[in-house]
Amino acid sequence: MAAFDNPAFDNHERVVFCSDEASGLKAIIAIHSTALGPAAGGCRLWGYDSDDAALTDALRLSQGMSYKNALAGLKFGGGKAVIIKDGDFGGSELLYEKFGEFVEQLNGDYVTAEDVGMTVDIMQTIARRTKHVSGLPKKGGHAGGDPSPKTSWGIFKGIEAAVRFKLGRDSVDGLTVAIQGAGHVGYYLSKYLSSAGAQIIIADLDEQRARRICDEFGAKAAGLDEILYQPVDVLAPCALGAILTEDSIPRLRTQIVAGGANNQLAFDADGQRLVDAGILYAPDYVINGGGIINVSCEYYGDVDDDEVLAQVAAIGPRLTGIFEAAEANGKPTNEIADTMAKEIIATATASPD
Repeated sequence: MAAFDNPAFDNHERVVFCSDEASGLKAIIAIHSTALGPAAGGCRLWGYDSDDAALTDALRLSQGMSYKNALAGLKFGGGKAVIIKDGDFGGSELLYEKFGEFVEQLNGDYVTAEDVGMTVDIMQTIARRTKHVSGLPKKGGHAGGDPSPKTSWGIFKGIEAAVRFKLGRDSVDGLTVAIQGAGHVGYYLSKYLSSAGAQIIIADLDEQRARRICDEFGAKAAGLDEILYQPVDVLAPCALGAILTEDSIPRLRTQIVAGGANNQLAFDADGQRLVDAGILYAPDYVINGGGIINVSCEYYGDVDDDEVLAQVAAIGPRLTGIFEAAEANGKPTNEIADTMAKEIIATATASPD
């Protein structure tokens, strides 16, 4: 399938296919918009069923980054990269250095960072070949390092906002939250929720990661095919996307969906299905913006770590505004958020500056 024919193509400015036979690198860099600044978004390492699936993921994720960065008020446009992990994937330093070379060839139009499957160590390897990379080790009290704790902190503050709006409660103390995904984001989210008095139900493909959360935070484990349908106060998807569908939504047993996974809605119309089911949805690219806020602060080097946390905490009030606008206008929260983001980008595009 050609990029222009892909349903996820949304007038992307540039799509770069990166291939290097010597290292085995196969990657796609999708730049959706640079209206607000360089296109920023993490690099995902994943095993896709096909090259078309990898392209679709890169296109959808990069569009989401444009919206995420716009609503977070960052000097970033939207971009994303995926490195395709096939059956004989080696993951050598040469491969990641070669990826860094492709990023450098874009002359700052794309800023890469850590995403699913990547680590701070890998980002350091990429940084040998490009300066347009974030998610590097912290220096002193400045922003940097693994962005997932900041992502999780933003999700936690977003859950608090959703609980306040939907349930009329000032804290998550005594509530039950089902978390799908026990990776870095799921782990730190469990930590924050547990410290605030919430009971956690966890599921992950990796049983050891789920067991760690059970052992450390007193969580209960659920099966992968059961986690979405637990009777809970909040469902927090923190794995991969497209899990909220015409089939899954009627089976949900929660009042709130608020988690870190990107592209949780399989289709835009699923936002209305959540409304019809009486479920409050926190748009994913708003609630999971903590990581890219950290990346922005590191890249531009303009704030310390305390200020990063303050900026991330603003995700809660931002979501409250979206919830209120959705209720006042009788529209799904995802439509409200999309409209707000598009207006910000359109205004920047039209500006002579």
